[in-house]
Amino acid sequence: MNTTSAAARNPSPVSPAVTKTVIGTVKGPGENGNQYVFITADNRYVKIGEFVYYEVQEDDQRTGNNWQILGKISARCLIDHLPDRIFADTEVSPETIAALIGFTDEKPEIYEVTVDVIGYFDSALGFMNPRKTPDPGAKVYLADDARLQQVLNKKQPGTVGSAHIGALLLREGETVPIALDVKELVSTHMAILAGTGSGKSYTAGVLVEELLLPHNRAAVLIFDPHGEYSTLTEMQGHPAFQAEDGYSPTVKVLTPEDIHIRISSLDYADILTLLPEMSDRQQSILNKAYGLVRKHRRGDYRWDVQDLIAAVYEADTQTDEEGNEKAGSSAPALEWKLDRLQRSPYFHAFNHLSPKELFEPGQVTVLQMNEISQEEQQVICAAVLRQANNARMDTQKERIGPDDENYLPYPIFILLEEAHRFAPAHEPSRCKAVIRTILSEGRKFGLGVGLITQRPGKLDSDVLSQCMSQFIMRIVNPVDQESLKYGVEAAGRDLLKELPALTKGQIIIAGACVNTPVLCKVRKRLTQHGGETLNAPELWQNYFQSHRVREREIQQAPVSSRGRSQTVRGVSIE
Repeated sequence: MNTTSAAARNPSPVSPAVTKTVIGTVKGPGENGNQYVFITADNRYVKIGEFVYYEVQEDDQRTGNNWQILGKISARCLIDHLPDRIFADTEVSPETIAALIGFTDEKPEIYEVTVDVIGYFDSALGFMNPRKTPDPGAKVYLADDARLQQVLNKKQPGTVGSAHIGALLLREGETVPIALDVKELVSTHMAILAGTGSGKSYTAGVLVEELLLPHNRAAVLIFDPHGEYSTLTEMQGHPAFQAEDGYSPTVKVLTPEDIHIRISSLDYADILTLLPEMSDRQQSILNKAYGLVRKHRRGDYRWDVQDLIAAVYEADTQTDEEGNEKAGSSAPALEWKLDRLQRSPYFHAFNHLSPKELFEPGQVTVLQMNEISQEEQQVICAAVLRQANNARMDTQKERIGPDDENYLPYPIFILLEEAHRFAPAHEPSRCKAVIRTILSEGRKFGLGVGLITQRPGKLDSDVLSQCMSQFIMRIVNPVDQESLKYGVEAAGRDLLKELPALTKGQIIIAGACVNTPVLCKVRKRLTQHGGETLNAPELWQNYFQSHRVREREIQQAPVSSRGRSQTVRGVSIE
């Protein structure tokens, strides 16, 4: 039963104290039932994505309140302007000719502007579209900053469960801060989609900072294929992340040498991915052996490659007509291939990164995988995701207790950088099935996933469609742009048209974490960004200068001190 009061459920009345800025007059309906068109001679405010509103009388006229029906500018065109012939002659000033033919105003141009209706804001239900189109002649107003901050954000900056990502792009400075709803962000999953150099990793860093601030204290794991997130260690000791109760975030950066996955946590397909190609018979023997070792060592976390090899020989044993056992020919070949797995530095019989080590409220763990092969990355990711999902499920269903290494009595959030590697669109992948399962079922058990990619066209469409919050930055590739129209429904095609024009740090935010899609400029990070592009010309210059200094030092040094075998500019000095 909804206990929200009637006062809370009604939209806020128009306050007479607020100064209204009239920017145009309604002409009539647009091309569809959710649009209207207004006319204006003021070009300052008619930007694509800008918020405007008109007013209508509330159904209950006794209250005397008006609804502010918010809308977003989606198109504009010039309908009355100076003749084109005036602009053809570059030697003549258009202003001079305009004055001669009667255009005496400073800005005589008239614009026709199309607005997509969003609706009025209800504090309990969000935006509601009353389906009341404005009458011709109605005034159109520019939405004021204070009202926009109230209705765009599900959470206000600095409150529990908020993530201050930046400010509204079309307003000056930081007048309209944009804060995301962390609950929706991490429970319904999110995707950061951007071209190379647009600032996707920077934006992810800002989100992680917000998640680790004292008013959130999240449990976060980052899969980092390029080693870009090590600078998050600066959060430790940073004044912005300290709280009076003694809270300070913990940052664990695990290098490839620190990554250990227990062999017994792998499934058959994981092991198959790590081994060289094998015949159908060898695969059949290995599958049977995997079943045998799981059966013999049921509940034991500590079986290893040697146990699996023993099971292979057991599975490959045949009995002839006389009852004599005979070893098959596949077992020795499989033993040789399994020995390769045993030599891997990342898979062990006993060492293991348990969920308890990876996750804790107020802790971000960074798994650096920049030196690990693609196949091993796939298996490591699949194993960690699968175990985290099972840990949350078993904890929620009270199948395990606090003494179990998989016990996770709190929600967790996992960021996957270069997500198209782990869930490619048209290629097999060890992680894809696990990611699909988590995206479809993880919400029930408090496991959220964030996907980051520079190639949304290469990301599996089913995976992308499950991300209910989207962060879209500059994308110029037509294939990637086209994929967004079908994979990202909430953004609206009017804002997607802006993708090629966005610059670094400018972002479209849409979906469950905000009340309506917005254009945002990302705030400055509190920690340094670890993914800056190398300045190649500067590095070349520095190397050349330092190398030249060394050559001069060698040339000027006494011959006896150089050694008889040294060379300068390729000439041996004896």
